[in-house]
Amino acid sequence: MSPDAFASEDDESGMDHRRERIRIETEHHRIEGIITLARDGYRSRVSDVLNASERDFITLTDVTVEPLAGGPVELHEYLSLARRHIVFAVAASDSAAE
Repeated sequence: MSPDAFASEDDESGMDHRRERIRIETEHHRIEGIITLARDGYRSRVSDVLNASERDFITLTDVTVEPLAGGPVELHEYLSLARRHIVFAVAASDSAAE
């Protein structure tokens, strides 16, 4: 999947951003959503955001939350996730099989 697969136009603040769909697993949930990244330079990679020690939370939009033990999938427009709960994160594609 190309990093620009979910590229967006400049937002209202005039900053140049792109969007990337990611899949995150915590101890109890599989979470998939869109993270907004800088187009270039500082914080232009998912790893930059995940490793930013000055941030305790990451923000995702258009989110699905699925319990790993089974149960109903929840849909959320917005989710803020504590970085300390992340077990792993990978790029996700719309066509990926679960």
